[in-house]
Amino acid sequence: MMRLIATILALWLPLSATAETFTLQPVELTDWKAVFGRIEARDRLPARARLGGTLVDLAVKEGDTVKAGDVLGRIVDEKLGFQLSAIDAQKTSLEAQLANAEAELKRGEDLLSRGVTTVQRLDALRTQVDVLNGQIEAVSAERQVVQQQSDEGAVLAPADGRVLDVPVAMGAVVMPGEVVAVLGGGGIFLRLAVPERHATALKEGDTLPIEGPDGETLGKLERVYPLIENGRVVADVAVEGLSDRYVDARVLVRLPMGTRAGLAVPQSALITRAGVDFVAVETDAGLMLRTVIPGDAHQIDDVAMVEALSGLQAGDRVRTDGAVAAAEVAARAAEGAAHE
Repeated sequence: MMRLIATILALWLPLSATAETFTLQPVELTDWKAVFGRIEARDRLPARARLGGTLVDLAVKEGDTVKAGDVLGRIVDEKLGFQLSAIDAQKTSLEAQLANAEAELKRGEDLLSRGVTTVQRLDALRTQVDVLNGQIEAVSAERQVVQQQSDEGAVLAPADGRVLDVPVAMGAVVMPGEVVAVLGGGGIFLRLAVPERHATALKEGDTLPIEGPDGETLGKLERVYPLIENGRVVADVAVEGLSDRYVDARVLVRLPMGTRAGLAVPQSALITRAGVDFVAVETDAGLMLRTVIPGDAHQIDDVAMVEALSGLQAGDRVRTDGAVAAAEVAARAAEGAAHE
């Protein structure tokens, strides 16, 4: 038995020489409220049909990443093809008439040089050629309009982003202005809807802890909207590196609701035995273990702290190395038992 006590004391003495003590004083603690924020795209842009007709090609699906100007689908209006054929036939007819009128004008000029025809007849031929040229230009312009309408059958991506929704299927009949795809672009952020009683606790620029799928990170409260909807205040939180893989996914965010004075001990000072938490306190009678009820965890001056709800008071000298302190108490108890 004495050999065991000697072994414990041999291990305890060098540890106690490097022990650190923390004098307990009230500190300012922040009360946090856990809420869920939704991952949202900053801009939701609909890619609309500019032409009514049949959707003959659909090049994207939900989740695809696109660039501005990419063709998402193609709409065909068969009537435009018929109009183009009619315009081409009309233009061919006018070009034939123009060729005949130009030949008549050339013969008229030859006859006028020989004095066979009159100047008035030659002017009429020139006018006919000019009229036909104007008609051909008008038909060509009309064809460009119809061709432009046909080209607008391509549904283009309005911006860079990810395809969030495709509400139509290939082969569907769409009307001008109908949404073919919905894009999310402009970046990703978190949107919060907080009960209005907490509105005064929200301040733009605050740093908020966020528990994402890849672990805890920090976000910045970027904007608090002045309009209260359904008893809730809407706010946006900017998070660097937030993934846009799942839009509208919910992420846990902690909001600061206020501050108060409280007692906190370093996380390393807690000693857990059989589900009960203890803290080693240096007293005039020596090192003692006190039972405490721990509260929420806090980060104070980059040190992990735990609020002590009971068992301690201001001025207590707490050992920060809980494991070492527990060994010391065990060693003292063993030494006392040996003397008895």
